[in-house]
Amino acid sequence: MSVHLATRKIKKEWTDYNEHMNMAYYVLIFDEAWEIILNKFKMGGSNAQITKRSTMVVETRTTYNNEVKENDEVEVILTHFDHDKKRLHLKCEMYEKKTNTLAATLESISLYIDLNKRKVTEFEKDKLKIMDEFINKNKNNFNTENLFFSGKLKK
Repeated sequence: MSVHLATRKIKKEWTDYNEHMNMAYYVLIFDEAWEIILNKFKMGGSNAQITKRSTMVVETRTTYNNEVKENDEVEVILTHFDHDKKRLHLKCEMYEKKTNTLAATLESISLYIDLNKRKVTEFEKDKLKIMDEFINKNKNNFNTENLFFSGKLKK
């Protein structure tokens, strides 16, 4: 299987009047899980404060496949990751833990930003190396099928 990022328990305040998790919290869980990988790539929040470089999501596609409810546990896995000189492309899936049922997917494109200039910039060599090593280590676990944004990278 792909790369496990996080396990989360669904909180009551995340549910709506339909008694299942509100759509906004699916994105929150995916975003928090993605931050784990950004930290490995030295691009997470603490690094952004120091280097004044960060990622910003510019496009997403989310599918809601099955509902999850209060107290359900979900697992988030990274099923695809790639990059070019300025962009990150990822896809994550969320599974209800007890039944291993696909609950949602999120695919996104992010740009690397120089926060001082508020402009897109290229990744530094050390970050490219970290990402390439991660890809080489995990590429056999990645799934390239059904990628909505597969043509967005400029390689």
